[in-house]
Amino acid sequence: MVVAPIATGREPALRALLDTINAPAQPGMADPHNALLPFGEFDRVHFARFVVLQDETLGDIAVHGLAFRNYPKHLVFMGDCDGPSRELLADMVHRAGAGLRKIFAHCVSFDERSDVLAWLCAHDVPVATNYVNWVGRTVRQVREESALQRALSAKVPRTGTLSDAGVQRVRRELIDYVNAEVQEGRLSLTPEAPTPWAWQIKNAFNAISIPLIGVMALPLTIVLLPLVLILLRRHEKTDPEFCPRPGADALQALKRLEDHDVTNQFSALGSVKPGWFRRWLLNLVLCLADYVCRQVANRGHLGRVQTIHFARWVFIDNHRRMVFASNYDGHHEAYMDDFVNKVAWGLNATFSHGVGWPRTDWLIKRGARRELKFKYFQRRHHIPSQVWYKAYPGLALTDLHRNHKIREGLESTSMSNDEVLCWLKLL
Repeated sequence: MVVAPIATGREPALRALLDTINAPAQPGMADPHNALLPFGEFDRVHFARFVVLQDETLGDIAVHGLAFRNYPKHLVFMGDCDGPSRELLADMVHRAGAGLRKIFAHCVSFDERSDVLAWLCAHDVPVATNYVNWVGRTVRQVREESALQRALSAKVPRTGTLSDAGVQRVRRELIDYVNAEVQEGRLSLTPEAPTPWAWQIKNAFNAISIPLIGVMALPLTIVLLPLVLILLRRHEKTDPEFCPRPGADALQALKRLEDHDVTNQFSALGSVKPGWFRRWLLNLVLCLADYVCRQVANRGHLGRVQTIHFARWVFIDNHRRMVFASNYDGHHEAYMDDFVNKVAWGLNATFSHGVGWPRTDWLIKRGARRELKFKYFQRRHHIPSQVWYKAYPGLALTDLHRNHKIREGLESTSMSNDEVLCWLKLL
């Protein structure tokens, strides 16, 4: 996630330049083969976006009796990719360096002498919490399994009742068909690459270290917990909530960018409540959330929500503001209803530290459960993305899961008749 302040007077030209990346008939949707930054040529990018951080809620801090603090507008470039992000940035600079130079020339401290890769890495902001729907699933895998599904669905018989011998015969015929297609180069089924040892070691260290620190800190936690709860309740009772209805024009601007695909993007920006306690508690919550996303919620589920491809929470401006970004399936209202109905407690734990959030009880109760106030709050903090790219348009997470099951059935050494029937129903 590259974050850089926009140079004074350069914002209009920057917005006009970013518009050239988009497809003509789809506002905010990138043309994969645009001349400036052809995302479609980089086969490790799942999602990417450019966002101008324009915070219309900065004045909300006044409800805490604090003076308005103005921040420069920032340009954000973020992506979700396979493998190390630095390798992707290096590849982008190598193949589309001229386009990147044109874009970031509108930012402070970037000039014609700047080393593009070094500058991008220097402005790469660490992510506090990162969620990946299915760790290890690559862009190549998604595309190959989608092509496999289309090929098999066009070939599978759709009439008549199959006997036990018949279902096995159909499966063998489909296997033979795929083998022939692969041999002729019309289909590809690339074997899964081994997980790098460095990643495994780092992940194992994360899995062990966080619980170990928790155990070591348990005596201190027991001693301090009553004080933390007292401070929490004091803040919850006195922190003002501020959830006015968003303006109609702002809503329409956001809706113009939505529902061009089965997947949508969401970017939000807001100020963190003042004081050391809120900032400390938010850091602790996001640290624990990141651990859960890495070690537990990495196989299709974030709590009970199953529609999110990727999500991230990122601090900017010395932890005074926070950016949240996600890629999700379905309509925006359904996305928010999913959170309210299934993981409102999680929303409260992470976002109740933001200025104006609907009042909570004991960190996880009420808050987002007050549905109308919550929806007003999130829409007011929702900011439009100038450019958004998806590597596999038309595919939702349910499609990705189904297609992988189809491949598993194809590659299975043996299947019972009932298992074959279930597999054929996927086609």
